[in-house]
Amino acid sequence: MDTQDWSIQEIARHAGTTSRTLRHYDDIGLLTPSRIAHNGYRHYDQSALVRLQRILLLRDLGLGLPQIAEALEASTDPSTGSGTGAAAEASALETHLAYLREEQKRLARQIASVETTISTLKEGGPLMAENMFDGFDHTQYKDEVEDRWGKKAYADSDRWWRGLSKSERAEWQQLVSDLGRDWIAAAESGADPASDEAQLLAQRHVEWLTSVPGTPASASGSDVKGYVTGLGEMYVADPRFGANYATADGGTRGAEFVRDALRIYAEANL
Repeated sequence: MDTQDWSIQEIARHAGTTSRTLRHYDDIGLLTPSRIAHNGYRHYDQSALVRLQRILLLRDLGLGLPQIAEALEASTDPSTGSGTGAAAEASALETHLAYLREEQKRLARQIASVETTISTLKEGGPLMAENMFDGFDHTQYKDEVEDRWGKKAYADSDRWWRGLSKSERAEWQQLVSDLGRDWIAAAESGADPASDEAQLLAQRHVEWLTSVPGTPASASGSDVKGYVTGLGEMYVADPRFGANYATADGGTRGAEFVRDALRIYAEANL
């Protein structure tokens, strides 16, 4: 029987996380070490490593820690028919693997599409629209949007996007890019979220949100304050969106800056 285990420092290094994060996972019952050494250090065996891998996969899918705990518990609950032990862990990882392979295929198509565009531009040949957008799909979040805000929200925003001309789409994408760039610059400068600079960015952010049909921010009588502060929290919790505000040193510092500035703006103005 394999009794090998690894110290908390080793696991943190291999997993690209921190000992502090692993201790927090232990404190909330998400990842319990397999043993505590005489020096007080946590150690993790093979089973703990598999569980940590699943935690990190679920986190990358945008789940918060409470949702991750629920997912892990459900996958080992006998009442669900999923069983317990290594077989259940393997079954759950197979589901993750299927998702990752689909993402791999989509990213591979995006890479090939961009490589083709670069080659065509360098060679001076004609660009073919039907070849430029393989793997780019604005509908990929359809189910998520409908779950969060309803079918009408997605239908309205989708209709709006499809109705934009090519130049209008490019203008809107540039606006989003500029906003993200300015947020990152402000965060990296060490600006206070309550500063005039940050609050002007928050105002631009809210104006951008209210300009998109289908968002709760654009609906008459909606809880715009709750929507804006909720989005700020999601930027920190969901790596997919937090990446838009990632500073050069990585982590969630940029997203946290955006969240705090939006909360201050919302409380004062919405």
